[in-house]
Amino acid sequence: MRRCVLLPSRTKTRPFLSRAFSTKPNEPIVSIKNATFYRQHPTATAESGESNPPLFPNLTIELPSSTAKAEHWAVIGPSSAGKTTLFEILRGQHLCFPPTARSYPYLSSPEIERKDHRLRVPSRAIQYVGFAGKHGGGLRGGNTAGAYLSARYESRKEDTDFSVLDYLTGSIELNPMKTEKQRLRTDDAVQKVIDDLNLQALVDMPVGNLSNGQTRRAKIAKALLEKPEILLLDEPFMGLDPPTLKMLSPLLCKLAEAQAPRIVLSLRPQDSLPDWITHVVRLGPELRVAYQGSKGKTADAASGQKPKVKTRLHKDSREGVLLKGTTAPPIGEPIVEMRDVVVKYGSKTVLGNWQETIDGQTRHGLHWTVRRGSRWGIFGPNGSGKTTLLSLISSDHPQSYSLPITLFSHRRLPTPGQPGISLFDLQSRIGHSSPEVHNFFPKHLSLRRTLESAWADTFLSPPALTYARDCLVDSHLRWFEPALNPHYASSAHGSYKHQQRLETSGQHFRHGTQLLNLDPATNPTDWADGLAFGALPFSAQRLALLLRALIKKPDLVILDEAFSGMDAALRDKCMLFLTWGTA
Repeated sequence: MRRCVLLPSRTKTRPFLSRAFSTKPNEPIVSIKNATFYRQHPTATAESGESNPPLFPNLTIELPSSTAKAEHWAVIGPSSAGKTTLFEILRGQHLCFPPTARSYPYLSSPEIERKDHRLRVPSRAIQYVGFAGKHGGGLRGGNTAGAYLSARYESRKEDTDFSVLDYLTGSIELNPMKTEKQRLRTDDAVQKVIDDLNLQALVDMPVGNLSNGQTRRAKIAKALLEKPEILLLDEPFMGLDPPTLKMLSPLLCKLAEAQAPRIVLSLRPQDSLPDWITHVVRLGPELRVAYQGSKGKTADAASGQKPKVKTRLHKDSREGVLLKGTTAPPIGEPIVEMRDVVVKYGSKTVLGNWQETIDGQTRHGLHWTVRRGSRWGIFGPNGSGKTTLLSLISSDHPQSYSLPITLFSHRRLPTPGQPGISLFDLQSRIGHSSPEVHNFFPKHLSLRRTLESAWADTFLSPPALTYARDCLVDSHLRWFEPALNPHYASSAHGSYKHQQRLETSGQHFRHGTQLLNLDPATNPTDWADGLAFGALPFSAQRLALLLRALIKKPDLVILDEAFSGMDAALRDKCMLFLTWGTA
């Protein structure tokens, strides 16, 4: 029998950790060089190319770990330009070709190992906070199972109404077990983010009662507790009023200057660029980077082209919408009547805490009459009660049953000699689009089914369709196909050659800068059957809900931040549609 003897090697070997962490000083956190990305593995078939287009072909971008002069970046692009997709790529998502073109040198350094070895994973070191689409919808995320629209207006606090402090510490489940992540969140760390983001007055408030601006600060605070190297904020200023914006921007500036963490924003072209931003990435069409560098230069300047100047249609126009020549509809009977309306939660008054002089008498609360044919605008800062007021009309607010409110000449509950109005009858006469409707709307419904649900009692119940209503859905889909169909630019109807043929055929209509083919015979709308509502870009989702509110031509239309998340061009098209329709 032979024996095997293991003798120690005389050759000196470097420790494994030393080899793994042998990085140069000031290595970038993210390094992407001439890379092209795909959502799925690319194949040679043309069919897959249409549904799986390349993402940011030949992309080259770096986010440094340290520079002599601090760099603060912002990604600027219109809706559907790929801002969220670029952030996903920076976090390590999507397939990279070649695979070695994307790397994270700094995350393999000894410095990261000393901080927290978990930060070696890109998705941990680079945190993402979104405020729209599947990433928005409040602090509970996109999971709305078992929830309902009226829940946020109820004054009673249930066991499942978790506070802001519960959200920050991760205790948002019944009978939660203390995880490693919660143990690492010390009281000092939680208190620091509460102080940094001015959340002291909100820690005991239920998360469902937070306003838009308060929700954003809470989501940023929770991301900061992960102590990331980079914090990606996707459109943090969207839908905020000037006072809230004035408060949030300096808070982000303070975090960015301390580089704890480094901040990268995504903004729309119409958003104001914060003064503390030093570098920008401007996105072009078809998921491409048009320019990256100092914010003192623009993409037009870099390419030697003169910047385009946006002109208005008329001096009296607002947002480029011609107002002269429109005929105001006649004012008819009252649709909504409110008398002495005061909304209170216990001793706290949230709406109607004022007095008015009406017919020589001093009255308390809100007095308001909305007549058929009138057009109203409700203005106020975040948290002032705009959505609460509208929820009284839509009957989503529980107190709408007991307050002196008349809707379509009926009270919500029966009175002697007067029947009440049912919820289904009320919903059939009102078109409603709001962030709350967006949050609760089923994401698995197709785009066509989304519009058809305007004639349904609930989101998921069968709609009452007719041939005329089917034609109405088709006409709306054709009119807004460039904004609703993500594959429109690469489709046969959106191609440049097809638009050239339309110029000479006469089967077209110019909608802004797009030539639209409105001929049902040559432009079917089958594409809307296979598009899930949740798979659409955020701006397209908002547009679909706007069309859902308008398509059935209801007696009353409620638009609560319906244009939030849309870029200027799409918003102008929607305003034109509201003014003129498709005529």
